[in-house]
Parts: sequence; structure tokens; C-alpha cells
Amino acid sequence: MTAGSSLPRPEQIDELTRGIELPLTALHEEHLALIADVISLAWNELTLSQARTLATGSEAEINALLEARLSRLLDEDPLWAQLVRSVARGKETVSFDGAHLEKRPDLSIFLAGRSPTFPLVVECKLIDAPDGKSCTLYCNSGLRRFLTGEYGWSGRDGFILAYVRDQSTIESCLVPFLSAGRTAKPDPFAVRDWPVEGRHAVHDLAATRHDRSFRYPNRVTPADAPGPIAIWHLWLPVRIGDISAMSTN
Repeated sequence: MTAGSSLPRPEQIDELTRGIELPLTALHEEHLALIADVISLAWNELTLSQARTLATGSEAEINALLEARLSRLLDEDPLWAQLVRSVARGKETVSFDGAHLEKRPDLSIFLAGRSPTFPLVVECKLIDAPDGKSCTLYCNSGLRRFLTGEYGWSGRDGFILAYVRDQSTIESCLVPFLSAGRTAKPDPFAVRDWPVEGRHAVHDLAATRHDRSFRYPNRVTPADAPGPIAIWHLWLPVRIGDISAMSTN
């Protein structure tokens, strides 16, 4: 079978998951909260030193800055270093059935105590409605990838970061969008728990849980079912009021 083929490759998944029970055990909520805290810390530091790129740069440029800052924090934050082995940008992975061998999530967080084969996947999206980057894009090109087995198919958790340039919040943007989807039959985003759960008093952080309809290859029912996935949404604002500092960067 050629590398460009889109047919399933169950032998790839068999080799990748040999001796591993799927889906993996869910991560502890306190660990996910710590990951959100450290990402927020890294972001706040970048708003002070890299305001121009956060305000005007591409998604890839911001991802590169965030990867570098999160990696540096491994040398500075003992708790972060206990939880995380490394952070990588654009690390290739395969889809749930092996049909796609070169999927590239924006960020992969490799956790201590968990196989490096299956990092925590972090997808990142710009939110800037005047520039055409809306909640529709966030969900269709971000959230949906976790539900169809492109990303995070081996586990029960995932992260999506929003780089917010237009003052949108989870409450003003994501909640109404997902709520509207729930009126459709079927719900295009298969929201399992409602309402959206806020997770932090300071960060714009919430969690949603979604059903997944794909099935693991070469497994017998019910072992072929991935079960639902919890998606943690962390929306990171670009501080427009601080952009006057860009000229000093």
C-alpha cells in the first residue's frame, strides 16, 4: 500500500497498540488543570515579550513561540517537569485506523508515566471573526478532529487552545455555537454533557464531553468502542491594550 493511500491500515494500529488496552485511562483532572495553568503562564509571559507576533502572526508562528516557552518551563518549574517529559510541535501521528500516517497536531505534550507513543494532543486555533476565523472554524477544523479519530483517538482527553484577537469568550462564542448544534438531529458535535462546564475562576477554561462514533480496527464489540472524549477548551486573549508595547519588541 502506498504512503498516499487513504485506505485503512489495521496492521499499523496493531503494531502501534500492541499490548495496550484502548482507550487509555483518563488523565486525572488535577493534571489537566495543571497543564492549563502552565499553558496560561507561558501565554502570559509571551504577552509581555512577544506581543507583536501574538497580535499579528500566523497560527504556526504562535505555536512555535508557545512550544519554546513550554519547553523552557521544563527547566524552571519542578511540578511541570514532574508531569511532562517534553513538548513537540507538529509531531506526526496516525489516524485511528491507519488510513492517514502523517497527521500533525499543533502541539503534543508527552507525559511522564505514559507511553511516548500516545501524547496528549493540543489543537490550536485563532479566533478573530473580522478576519474570518470564527467559532465555526474552531469547531469544524479543531474539535471535530477529536471526534472522528484524527486526533486523540487512543485516549479520553484532549485540549483545544484558542488564540483570541476579537474579545470572544467561551461563554459568548463557544457555548451558543454548541447549543445551536444540539438542536440538530444528529448533533454534529455529539455533545454528551450539557451545559459546558467552567473549570477555572481566572482562566477562560471549560470542558465538554463528546461521543465518538468510530471503531478501533481488529477489535470485537464492545472492545472496539473508544467511548466519549473530554475536551478542555482554553481561550487565551491577546491583550490589545498592551500592543503599544510592540514597538519595543
